[in-house]
Order: sequence, then structure tokens, then C-alpha cells
Amino acid sequence: MEIKRRNFQGVLNILSFNRHFYVFGFIALTLIVASQYLLDWNMGLFWLVIFGFIYGLGMPLIVSAYVYDLSGFYHFDWLKKMNLEDSDEKFNLNINAGFDETSFILKNILPKSNLQVYDFYNAEQHTEPAIVRARKVSMFYPNTQEIDSDKIPLEESSVDNIFLLSAIHEIRDHEEKVAFLKECRRVCKPDGNVIMVEHLRDFPNFIAFTIGFTHFFSSATWQRAFREAGFLSINEAKFTPFMSVFDCR
Repeated sequence: MEIKRRNFQGVLNILSFNRHFYVFGFIALTLIVASQYLLDWNMGLFWLVIFGFIYGLGMPLIVSAYVYDLSGFYHFDWLKKMNLEDSDEKFNLNINAGFDETSFILKNILPKSNLQVYDFYNAEQHTEPAIVRARKVSMFYPNTQEIDSDKIPLEESSVDNIFLLSAIHEIRDHEEKVAFLKECRRVCKPDGNVIMVEHLRDFPNFIAFTIGFTHFFSSATWQRAFREAGFLSINEAKFTPFMSVFDCR
């Protein structure tokens, strides 16, 4: 199935899934503007606050448009450079948190390989409003199965590649992350790959998302989680200043 993305679909998704943030932000901005008629604002401070709100509301959309709509992320050239083998004998997993924009693309890139999709979303544990809304509009790949984050229902050393694409940060608890990655290591073949793409809690993402960058985890946190899960090789490469691709074995 060929998936054609709409123009600026990425930034439109950000607006839709995080609309509560933008509604409250615009209400607060309106109240601040109105307050200049009631309060004796220092004008320098007033415009600084206005700029801060406009920056906080607008910059995440600008960066999201760059990363998801203009950088070619969904063309997956970054994955094609890894030269993964594609054959009838290969078995790949794509694991998400209930919002799936990548499975059909992966199947198009690796058409001969078998692809199984798992969804680890748990309504009690993964409570972010954005992911709850995203699930309502997600496309579901055929035979997508719901799983617990600490149990992948496959035999040991049975998978060639596991894709974790902008989803695993929804596992907020460190111990749960480690348990999940241990399962990935268990089912992955000795020469297999776990390929993860994530924003990081770093300076570029602070510039992009201000306080929202705390929704992500640092490179050191991910490296520690992979090591605790038993991975020996952890390679990180940047895809734009705002996203990292981890290839772990």
C-alpha cells in the first residue's frame, strides 16, 4: 500500500494531537495582551513575555515542519543507507505506541521481508493526551497486535530487525524501558539490529520545544537503558540536529 502524506502533515499532526497546549497558550496570550489595559506593565517586560509566548507556541511547529515535512524523514533515505538485506527469509518488527505512520512505508522499502507490527500502548500506563488522540486517527497495519511492553510474544533469536520509530519515549519509567529493551534483545538474532529514532533531551530540542523537550530522554539515558538491557554495540547518528538514529546490536 503506497502512503502519500499530505503537505505539512507532520506539523498538522502536532497541532491536532497537542491542541490542548495551544488552546491554553492562546488563552494565556490573549489575557496577557488584555492585561496591559488594567496593569501598569513595564513595556520592555511586556514585550519580552509576548515574545516568549509566541516563541513557545510557534517554534515547535517550525521545527516539526522541518523535521517531519521538509527533511525527507518519511522518505527513509536514512534507513536505506543502512543497506538492510531484503529477502523472504527476513523477519522484521515495527513496534509503536498506538500511532503508526511507518509500517506501510517499511513494507514498501523492504517488500520481500516479513513484517509484524506490535502496539504496546497501555491506557493506564501511557497517559499522554497527545498519544491518546493520535491513536484515534492512526492507520493500522494488517494483523497489528497489542502487546505488553515487557513481553514480545516471539521465540528467542527469531527477528532480524526491530524498528522503534519515535514511539519508545512514551515508556516513561526507566525500569519499564529496560524491560522492554531486554525483550527486544531476547527476540533479536545475534546479527540483528534494533533501530530506534528519537528526539533527545538536548540543547537543540530545548531551543525547538523549550520546556516540552522534557518529554524526551537524553542520549545518556538511552545509552544506559540499552546497556542495562544487555546490548553491546550502540551507535548513534544524527538525522537533522533534532533527531537521533540509534542502531543497536
